[in-house]
Amino acid sequence: MSTLHVVEEVLRERRVPMVVREIVVVAAERLPTKSKTPDTVVARDLAMDIKKRGEASKFTRVSPGRYTLRELVQSTVHESAQATASPSSGA
Repeated sequence: MSTLHVVEEVLRERRVPMVVREIVVVAAERLPTKSKTPDTVVARDLAMDIKKRGEASKFTRVSPGRYTLRELVQSTVHESAQATASPSSGA
C-alpha cells in the first residue's frame, strides 16, 4: 500500500484538514515507509502529487502544512452555497 493511499484513508476517516504530523501519528504502522522521518516522506509525497497532478490530485493544501482531500473541500463549498441560497422556511 502506498503512502498516498494510507494518507487518503486517514483524511477520509477524519474528514478534516490535518497537518502532516497528525497524519503520521494517526497512520502509524500503516505507513509503508521505514524512514526515521516519516513526516518528511508524507509531506514530500503530498507535495509532489499536488504539483504533478494539479487539479487531478485527490489532495489539496488548505494552508501551509495542512492537507485534506479535494473532494471534501468541494463538498463543503457546495453545501455552504446551498445553505446560503436556500432561505429558511420559517414564517
